[in-house]
Amino acid sequence: MHPTIEERDRIGVFCGARAGVRPEYIQFATEFGAALARRGVGLVYGAGGIGVMGALADAVLAGGGRVTGVIPHSLHERERADQARGEIFVVRSMHQRKDLMYRLSSGFAILPGGIGTLDELMEVATWNQLALIAKPLVVVNCRGFFDPMLDMLDHLVGEGFLSVGERRLIQVADSVDEAFERLGTRKEPVAA
Repeated sequence: MHPTIEERDRIGVFCGARAGVRPEYIQFATEFGAALARRGVGLVYGAGGIGVMGALADAVLAGGGRVTGVIPHSLHERERADQARGEIFVVRSMHQRKDLMYRLSSGFAILPGGIGTLDELMEVATWNQLALIAKPLVVVNCRGFFDPMLDMLDHLVGEGFLSVGERRLIQVADSVDEAFERLGTRKEPVAA
């Protein structure tokens, strides 16, 4: 039997290797990971074994899902990749990490994180803008975490540095279900 397109879906999730100050960030990552597994959608992530990243991967695996991590050798110790779960690819550079994650993923979700998470978000948006890829990108706005950044993007539109169409490349979801809808993944199985 050949796999369906949905069975090959893997969502790249960019998020923090730190837990943040609110326990809701870890709880939300756990909820998102469990939803990936229930939908039969694989996870591609930065292979961090701690923080939001670690909670996300643990939840996918606990639900029987597929996990693929990609990490550059230079971050292997810092982000505790020795504690990472799933199939792990150790690459030479951050550029190779991003390139492989972009190729492995059918879409991208952004959960709370720091400057690296913002970098990955903006690079995927830029690649979509330049038509280097055409993959959905969704900021999952847990507890309004991304509100200041979203306001900045709207400011760029108002100031003429970003078109309305380019701004729409970065979709926003306030819940796990809305994120999956925007990513175009399969619905959760109906309980019998």
